[in-house]
Amino acid sequence: MKSLGKHLIVEFHGCSADRLNDKAGLETSILEAVRLSGATIIQPFFHQFSPHGISGIVVIAESHFSVHTWPEYGYCALDIFTCGDDIQADPAVDFLRRELGADHYSVMEIKRGLLDLPQSQIRHKPETEHT
Repeated sequence: MKSLGKHLIVEFHGCSADRLNDKAGLETSILEAVRLSGATIIQPFFHQFSPHGISGIVVIAESHFSVHTWPEYGYCALDIFTCGDDIQADPAVDFLRRELGADHYSVMEIKRGLLDLPQSQIRHKPETEHT
């Protein structure tokens, strides 16, 4: 059965509290991870909470990357939801693991939009019109 998308649920533990609470640095790292994956950036948005923690999302043409941090626990939750088969999430996850200084991490993959259709009928992007 084919799916419309892949959703990775990533948990980073033992991360640097300073890195998890640096809004500008985290945004830079997430945007670089998106680039490494091959995804097309549409719009990023990041918010700093008080006294600590950051939530952010990068809308991509293929869906989104989102991040939520708990610096006080050294924990970061990352979601990578992509449509199609062109995005390479592994380089993005590896890069962020190093950038955030995670001691350990886990990744769970969920297939989204399971369809009982031939592959030729599943389109992830609109077809371009030729005039």
